[in-house]
Amino acid sequence: MLDRIRIVLIGTSHPGNIGGTARAMHNMGLSDLALVSPRCEVVTADSVSRASGADALVHQARVVDSLEDAVSDCSLVVGASARSRTLPWPMITPRELGARLPKELAQPQARIALVFGREDSGLSNAELQRCHAHVHIPTNPDFSSLNLAAAVQVLAYECRLSWIEQPDAAPEQSDEESSHPLATHEELEHYFAHLERTLVSIGFHDPATPRQLMARLRRMTLRSRPERMELNILRGILSATEKAAGQKALGGRTGNSSCDVEDDAPHK
Repeated sequence: MLDRIRIVLIGTSHPGNIGGTARAMHNMGLSDLALVSPRCEVVTADSVSRASGADALVHQARVVDSLEDAVSDCSLVVGASARSRTLPWPMITPRELGARLPKELAQPQARIALVFGREDSGLSNAELQRCHAHVHIPTNPDFSSLNLAAAVQVLAYECRLSWIEQPDAAPEQSDEESSHPLATHEELEHYFAHLERTLVSIGFHDPATPRQLMARLRRMTLRSRPERMELNILRGILSATEKAAGQKALGGRTGNSSCDVEDDAPHK
């Protein structure tokens, strides 16, 4: 279970925090580290020193350009957030996160990403809106600022605790659950791009005055945790809508259209 939990750091500015994160991960049995556009050198004397023997994780950390690249294969993305937002997202505690892990990782292809933001500003609203849920560490409100590696340590501990406490037998799944995996982050991002394009084409959405429309639709969709097959059905409906709208614009007859959707062939 622990092998399929990825720690993602965005825009890290101090190599010591990368080393401290590697140490925290290795302490708790995690090994998958991804760095999104770090603002510092990754492998330095400081990062290796702070890793305290876990420097292998620093050397093998995957460096990518965007959050999408870091979490594209993940079925659950959770962002660490200490701030309230104008558009509230599902919020969980570290303990609640740990309790969800056995079921979330019951399917062998499932992957989870825990995303941490910049030391000075955390995660942006756009980045948080690409997460299924946010996790908040309930610190002392009079002194709530946590070092990045310390925040990783707290969540990594809850992951390990969940792994230790889970029954020896893996959670049982029905045949239906095992044959219909959840949509990945990459598949969801393709869907959101398709949805926005369709809403613009039918005149429902004006990108110049969005009024948080797409953010709200993201929140609703991510909260529902759609399966890959369900997302393909939605993509098929969008394709049919675009086709009908195009026919209407040309003065043609729309009639009744149908779109066959392949269960195992996601739209791109």
